[in-house]
Amino acid sequence: MRGRSRNVIVTLAAGGLLAAFNVVPSALPAENLTPADPAVADLVADLDGILADPRLDGAQASVVVADAETGDVLYDHNGENRLMPASNTKLLTSAAAMDVLGPEHTFGTTVETDARHSGRILAGNLYLRGTGDPTMLAEDYENLAGQIADAGIQRVHGAVVADDTWFDDVRLGLGWNWDDEPFYYSAQISALTVGPDTDYDAGTVIVRVEPGRRAGDAPVVTMVPDNDYVGIVNDAVTTDAGSGRSISIDRDHGSDSIRISGTIATDAAPTSVWRAIWEPTGLAADVFLRALEERGVKVRDGIGYGSTPAGARVLAAHESMPLSELLIPFMKLSNNGHAEVLVKAMGREVSGAGTWAAGLAAMRTSLQKWDVDTDTIAVVDGSGLSRRNWVPGNEFVDMLRAIQDEPWFDAWYESMPVAGVSERMVGGTLRSRMVGTAAQDNVRAKTGSLTGASALSGYVTTADDDELVFAIVLNYYLSGKPSDLEDAIAVRLAEHTADGEVPVGTLSDSRENGSSSEQLGEHAPVSANELECSWTKSC
Repeated sequence: MRGRSRNVIVTLAAGGLLAAFNVVPSALPAENLTPADPAVADLVADLDGILADPRLDGAQASVVVADAETGDVLYDHNGENRLMPASNTKLLTSAAAMDVLGPEHTFGTTVETDARHSGRILAGNLYLRGTGDPTMLAEDYENLAGQIADAGIQRVHGAVVADDTWFDDVRLGLGWNWDDEPFYYSAQISALTVGPDTDYDAGTVIVRVEPGRRAGDAPVVTMVPDNDYVGIVNDAVTTDAGSGRSISIDRDHGSDSIRISGTIATDAAPTSVWRAIWEPTGLAADVFLRALEERGVKVRDGIGYGSTPAGARVLAAHESMPLSELLIPFMKLSNNGHAEVLVKAMGREVSGAGTWAAGLAAMRTSLQKWDVDTDTIAVVDGSGLSRRNWVPGNEFVDMLRAIQDEPWFDAWYESMPVAGVSERMVGGTLRSRMVGTAAQDNVRAKTGSLTGASALSGYVTTADDDELVFAIVLNYYLSGKPSDLEDAIAVRLAEHTADGEVPVGTLSDSRENGSSSEQLGEHAPVSANELECSWTKSC
């Protein structure tokens, strides 16, 4: 028996006697239970019906619903089964980060030196030292460069030495696929990095291709941030008006060479993609060096790599937003890089080692405090990008309930995507889902999706104003992502009432008439490898 018991009301088949037991869900499978409460029985029947969708034939589902206050389990379908949670892993990471680092935690980036400064000359190196800030933009490096110029330094008789030693040099997570490496959702992790915009996709650049002036010209290629670090090989051609656009933008494996190929018509719209770069430390150093030069600071020896000497003095500094604010772009947009930075930052905080192993050990301690049985889960990264993460639905429910007592819970809760709210930094990955249903502006939940894995876990308020926690993890389906089934479950929970009366025109009512699309909206066919909508910049 685990520390937090689950109260499940069941009917004894023999004699029809009603009784209430404290049980571990695996001891009594949900499909063998007959709830004593007719309204709950109706709910169970409806959820069973949703999970009977033919797309889940041969697939696996771990679905648990519980009262957020009492822990009473209303529904348990294979709640003990370990499945790939995809980005639902970020629920564990974000909560542990708030626990270990604290909501006021910030990341500092400094420029330091141990050299003598005489007049306009610095007789040695500038050390650009990062501690993992995933929100650094070109303008922040420009600000650091401005502080150096304002200090009267015009010549550096040394190098800009990039110091990323706050974390280790393992850039990619365990089990990450090699063919994902060029894409921004699989960006390399470094303690010193830069992103292109306020989505804060650290370690990436935006590559923009627009047509040349006339047919036969090479297309015009630009990058954000502007840099001399990433090489562009432009093999593409501008074609006659009306011929459309067929452009490929690929990064060569193991290099920072981005190859542009294909055609783009003179009248075609520009196209932009995000691409992860190889060794993001070098890009950050390049952006900083360019900013120095633009402010009249000449660096004799260019860029180097190493550690900041003990006793170096700080010449310029930048501090990130606090963790409580970083959670918004992190969780709303399901940012993988943020998750991994937080894991390594937790490792550094607890044991002085900025590694995945140290950070995951720190996470484990927090999860155990919240009654998560860490012996039943496997977590190898912070984002859920690895297919070697396995978590049962009931462990998510246990954590979602337990952290409600934490002093930082309100800030964490605000970071969850909100169903059907179009504002991007509110609705996040749920902004286009469950619109026009009882779940709209109600369900707060984390999405997750990989090829053959989809999840949705969080909180929902019922029609009786009761708070429920739920976890839905679906794996091994061969169809497109069945997120409409997750939505159907969430909507049905939002409709739930103690008297069992479901309002006319709701999802449950439309399902009885053979159609739920009126409430959930038509779902276009999706490919079997559909990812988080934010990972494809489609939400």
